[in-house]
Amino acid sequence: MNKLPIGIEDFKKIIEEHYFYIDKTSLISRILINGAEVTLFTRPRRFGKTLNMSMLYHFFDIKNGDANKPLFKNLDIEKSEYYYEQGQNPVIFISMKDVKKGTLEECKNEVYKIILNHLNKISFIYDSLSGINKKIFDDLSDNRDSIFLDTSLKYLSQFLYEYYEKKVILLIDEYDAPILSAYDENYYNDAIKFFKSLYSSALKTNEYLKFGVMTGITRVAKEEIFSDLNNLDVDTILDKFYNDYFGLTEKEVINALKEYDLQKNIESVKEWYNGYRFGNAEVYNPWSIIKYLKNKELESYWVNTSGNILINKLLNISNNEILKTLLELFSGKNIKKHIEKDMSFDNIMEQNKLWTLLLYSGYLTVYGEPLGDGYYLLKIPNKEIYSYFKTLFIDKFIGLDSPLLQDLSINLKLKKIKGENSFESTLKKIFLSKISYYDVEKK
Repeated sequence: MNKLPIGIEDFKKIIEEHYFYIDKTSLISRILINGAEVTLFTRPRRFGKTLNMSMLYHFFDIKNGDANKPLFKNLDIEKSEYYYEQGQNPVIFISMKDVKKGTLEECKNEVYKIILNHLNKISFIYDSLSGINKKIFDDLSDNRDSIFLDTSLKYLSQFLYEYYEKKVILLIDEYDAPILSAYDENYYNDAIKFFKSLYSSALKTNEYLKFGVMTGITRVAKEEIFSDLNNLDVDTILDKFYNDYFGLTEKEVINALKEYDLQKNIESVKEWYNGYRFGNAEVYNPWSIIKYLKNKELESYWVNTSGNILINKLLNISNNEILKTLLELFSGKNIKKHIEKDMSFDNIMEQNKLWTLLLYSGYLTVYGEPLGDGYYLLKIPNKEIYSYFKTLFIDKFIGLDSPLLQDLSINLKLKKIKGENSFESTLKKIFLSKISYYDVEKK
């Protein structure tokens, strides 16, 4: 049995150190077949976005092309007609997942560190640069407040193109992490101006770009950040072209369970971690599967890794209609809701945005075919997410010290939703004892 890559998202390390890996390298061919100038993948956290981006980096990277070639031996891409693309282009790979700061200045400082790190990595090309590019390189290297910071990704592309005489591939992982953080910290409008310039200059007005790939959880509305990117191909969990490259298919999970001698538990594993629908494919949560293979216990793994800022904000201001709909979900019902393809932050705190956020963040999934006009049937995908709602909703709004909480939890697990001594009757008692008159409308 191979070691399990808990928290390891570096493709090279996973292959070289013989960690367990489920082959997703055919994504490379798929991207090249599609031929989009810029592709944005939006998927929930820990569904393989960063590992796939690392795989793309190590495949295309020209600097270490020969050294990286053995990484792809016996993988799907080796049999592809596009294998000749291995090691043929300079690649810029940056991650924005940790750019979560309290002010715009702190945010820009974190971006500067990322750019400076890449300048240091390519310092060997300095002597080959033209005079003006040397000056820009020096300014970016020495000046945290450089006027070139918001166009720095384009200049990095230009530097690499000038050295290799080949167009650059740009990979931006978790592009929306600093934007969501800026919204939470109340400097969203200023952050949008900065990141719009950073991304647009690199991905739209960049003659040195071969193609770009971005990942994130949500698609920020086009008019706010992507208005200049009319070359953007967005693939969400509602689309079908890349439906099984993020997350694990049932076949992949069964093979993994067999390898670790756990195949007898497939039905229980399916109840806990399956149920997601990406396009027309049913997928499992990969983080939870890897943790289960290691611990051999059916527990909530994914829901305990981190929270979601906007979902918490929306739940905090939820009205009675939201609570009623959540109760329907708890009882196993499907709900019909309008889902937006992208998110406009001008009115993000409207109650109906909660369902779009819950879907794209992985807490709900689509059931059946689209209903038309942007409407879908939604449901809770599996037992793990049921436990999330128990933790976030019940514990958050009722409190762990409630003497009725245990009864409420038991009734929820038993799906005893209505009637005497049920989830509903217990919840009513809790509201009567916990909620102040001043917290609700008179009615």
